[in-house]
Amino acid sequence: MDYQAAVVTVSDRSSAGERPDAGGPLAVAALREAGWECADAAIVADGADSVEAALRAACGSGARLVVTTGGTGVGPRDATPEGTARVIVREVPGIAEELRRRSAVEKPAGMLSRGLAGVTDAALIVNLPGSPKAVASGMPVILSVARHVIEQLDGGDHHAGGDHAGGDHA
Repeated sequence: MDYQAAVVTVSDRSSAGERPDAGGPLAVAALREAGWECADAAIVADGADSVEAALRAACGSGARLVVTTGGTGVGPRDATPEGTARVIVREVPGIAEELRRRSAVEKPAGMLSRGLAGVTDAALIVNLPGSPKAVASGMPVILSVARHVIEQLDGGDHHAGGDHAGGDHA
């Protein structure tokens, strides 16, 4: 089954046209390659309000998976996690923990990402850092569980496909 996904790039400079979006197109390409329907990345300015609005718009348009890139650090304008927290109803911390673990192996600053992962009633939302390298290493993690999360949100059997929460297959 083809599901709809969305990518939101969070960057003051990219939204102002001062810098091309490097991470968003990588996430879009990974989603399309994995069989997801995905429009080009939306680009919004940093800040919790703009992130919240973009996530609500993506979910409202039918996206079952929304990946954000950027705004997850500790800088004064990095508020992607705060905007995301306003939209998700439950966190899925294992995804964010695995993304941070992999990123920190690549470079110590990877552990500074404050990105969240969580669900609404119908979608999985995951925050990635904005760097192309973080997007490239993070998308396989997200794609490895996204369809299973959506099946569970839709009321599917926890053991469908043999990979269950807490098991060795995640």
